[in-house]
Amino acid sequence: MIVRIMGEGQVRLDDVHFAELNKLDDVLLAEMEGGDGPGFRQTLHALLDKVRELGTPLPDDSLEPSELILPAPDATLEEVRQMLSDDGLIPG
Repeated sequence: MIVRIMGEGQVRLDDVHFAELNKLDDVLLAEMEGGDGPGFRQTLHALLDKVRELGTPLPDDSLEPSELILPAPDATLEEVRQMLSDDGLIPG
């Protein structure tokens, strides 16, 4: 799957990694629902760091369509809330 982190670029991420990412996504959702701003910020950074770690960066001039778009590291709680689906940021 091609994943874009807003403001950074794209990575190719194997589907086998989504179970691990979903755990962080679940924590992020709980922190958002509970209004835990510091926890939200920490978990968002952990989620994006994990995507960067597990994914293979695509060249900057690549024109691959993104199948998943994640917020920028400095996104606000409200900006992330607007990006959520029923599954959170990560599908599944």
